[in-house]
Amino acid sequence: MQLREKQNEIQAIVFASGEPIELSRLSQAVELDEKETLGLIANINDLYREQEIPFELVRLQESVQLCTRSQYAPLIRRALTLRRNTPLSQAALEVLAIVAYNQPVTKAFVEQVRGVDSSSTVNSLVEKGLIEEAGRLELPGRPISYKTTSNFLRCFSLGSLDELPSLESSGEDEGGEERQLEGQLGFEETLPVREGEEE
Repeated sequence: MQLREKQNEIQAIVFASGEPIELSRLSQAVELDEKETLGLIANINDLYREQEIPFELVRLQESVQLCTRSQYAPLIRRALTLRRNTPLSQAALEVLAIVAYNQPVTKAFVEQVRGVDSSSTVNSLVEKGLIEEAGRLELPGRPISYKTTSNFLRCFSLGSLDELPSLESSGEDEGGEERQLEGQLGFEETLPVREGEEE
């Protein structure tokens, strides 16, 4: 009975938060250690699958979030009359790949790698919630550095950055990083849909 109550507490907290909640904070709230909490999360997900409930508790690095299963995305789009998410442009994929594999990085670093001005693309990715500021570097001008967000992990169905596709060992194929993000992760297909969410 106590086990069921703890599972209910976890579900209630994650549902009410609406955003990823830190595992440590969730564990503290339900008065369990993180290992026990993760065990109960696994049990909840097993229960969801057994009962064919369209939700899952997803771990995003050190946080947890309640999400709908990806196979229901087309149905949700139709029901909420949301327009289909526009795929990321080639420039956006390039910048996102550079940030993902080298973070934290500055705009200057991104532009040095790409060889073109990337300010608007970086700003666009920040607006989409795929990258965010990671502080300022102790360098002249104190430039802002950027890193990927938990939304990036969720959109690309990653539990952590360790699950990013490995880079090609030769390093001779220019643009290999963004092609791996585009081809192996499939941004448009895995992007979750929430009511009122901007593309």
